[in-house]
Amino acid sequence: MVSENAILEALKVVKDPDLHQDIVTLGFVKNLRIDGGKVAFTIELTTPACPVKDQMRDQALAAARAVGGVEAVDVSMTASVRAVAGPEAGRAPVEGVKNVVAVGAGKGGVGKTTVAVNLAIALAQCGSRVGIIDGDIYGPNVPMMLGLKTQLTTDGKKILPAEKYGIQVVSMGFMTSDDAPVIWRGPMLHGAIQQFFREVRWDDLDYLIVDMPPGTGDVALSLSQTVPVAGSIVVTTPQQVSLADSRRAVRMYQKLNISTLGIIENMSHFVCPSCHHESDIFGTGGGQRMAEELDIPFLGRIPIYQPIREGSDSGVPLLMSEPNSPAVKAFMAAAERVAAEISIASYKQQIVVGR
Repeated sequence: MVSENAILEALKVVKDPDLHQDIVTLGFVKNLRIDGGKVAFTIELTTPACPVKDQMRDQALAAARAVGGVEAVDVSMTASVRAVAGPEAGRAPVEGVKNVVAVGAGKGGVGKTTVAVNLAIALAQCGSRVGIIDGDIYGPNVPMMLGLKTQLTTDGKKILPAEKYGIQVVSMGFMTSDDAPVIWRGPMLHGAIQQFFREVRWDDLDYLIVDMPPGTGDVALSLSQTVPVAGSIVVTTPQQVSLADSRRAVRMYQKLNISTLGIIENMSHFVCPSCHHESDIFGTGGGQRMAEELDIPFLGRIPIYQPIREGSDSGVPLLMSEPNSPAVKAFMAAAERVAAEISIASYKQQIVVGR
């Protein structure tokens, strides 16, 4: 007869490439059933955005089939995203949200909001439940990039987020006219950020992306004081002036006890649509070198691509208009890396708690 121990022992050859442990030790094997020579089980990953999930399934199938007496194997793949930060003094978790992720930049003009919006959509397309807060109170551009024109409603108790392209959205842009300036001091900004987190009916989110304003100001401080943050993503371009400001952004998050999940280099290079020659308009490799210097992950390069800008202006992001383009593949790869870094942070936190 086929034993449960034999199957579990065989499955230990399948390892998670990010957590560097086998799926049995990690507790990923669920609902193992044995009926004579028929074996069935589920592998529950830490994110649906795992780029090697098919490879892991095939390895598990082969390992289980190699056990003596096994005639048939059925493997189901699923995912359950783990939360990184637990309750902390004065910073209760956001109801309905597992992981808050800040997307920031040391300066304006690097495409931070474009990256935040496309990352959110990429994570949603991988099967995650995703929301986005437009934390750039003075320049709320997320609604325009998503083609959203609406007024927020309530259920009588909390604000209901808008929805588009599979993501839940809240923005100051829903509360003001297009050309109305928001002229607020720090305490009012803090109140708005509090409201976006605590008074919105977020519905079972794996990741809540916060599009931060550029620089190192009040909103970042309010974020660190309001909620536990899984980590930050810093967006830069390759040129030195952007890199210098990006270093300041990384240092700011460190001072606020928010870990940096990684750096994304936007506008990395331009590929001529006619001859396909690559031009490094803003320099080359600066983001990766900075990540190596600061000992933080490099999440990927996003090229200069005209349809990215056109999609942001028209409210149809590139992931919706050109799903097979090289730029979309770059966004998807960056989103997978972000999900992996959050999984790694959650795993490390569990080890610490276990001790």
